[in-house]
Amino acid sequence: MPQPKTPSQRTTVKRVPQRANYESETIYQILDEGLVCHVGFINDGQPVVIPTAYGRIEDTLYIHGSPASRMLRSLQQGIDVCVTVTLIDGLVLARSAFHHSMNYRSVVIFGKATLIEDVAQKLAALQAFTEHVILGRWQEVRSPNHQELSRTIVLSLPLIEASAKIRTGGPIDDEVDYQIPVWAGEIPLKLTAAVPINDAKLASNIAVPPNFKNYTRPQKLN
Repeated sequence: MPQPKTPSQRTTVKRVPQRANYESETIYQILDEGLVCHVGFINDGQPVVIPTAYGRIEDTLYIHGSPASRMLRSLQQGIDVCVTVTLIDGLVLARSAFHHSMNYRSVVIFGKATLIEDVAQKLAALQAFTEHVILGRWQEVRSPNHQELSRTIVLSLPLIEASAKIRTGGPIDDEVDYQIPVWAGEIPLKLTAAVPINDAKLASNIAVPPNFKNYTRPQKLN
């Protein structure tokens, strides 16, 4: 059973702390539903934020890419890194411009990344990347060969210093503004998939799998 995270000085939510959530299960749910994380670090004295795909296995986040990647080269040096994932659930429209907001679920992770050199662990991480996008896909496609593995760097980041922040519900206006005759409420937003498009070289006898036609984000809950 996942245990709640003990907030550190860095992960303690200070702005609107009632929206903080340190439960591992909540953090996992947000990470499993997201597709892209943003990796923040200092490179040659300059702050850099790079969007990238990721995968998760239990209490560890994995990122990968080319050995030529500035981000991966920097993170291998054991520097501090901050990783964020944000899901937007709705636009919150208030009666005043000041109180407009968004409903969201977000995770912030602090730590130091570690290079994965063990081949079995590297393959497990690459499987996690693939399954994060499409459940069951790893068993359907060709696994990475030796050359592809050698051209891929995988880094791990423990989910030790991690916290979530969540906003739900409608607008919160000043009492005097509730008399303003303007619509207020929430416009829910969600990620939806369009109709799959066959590859131009796809054999005519291969049909689109049912789970591709009804694609939704998975939630692993572990």
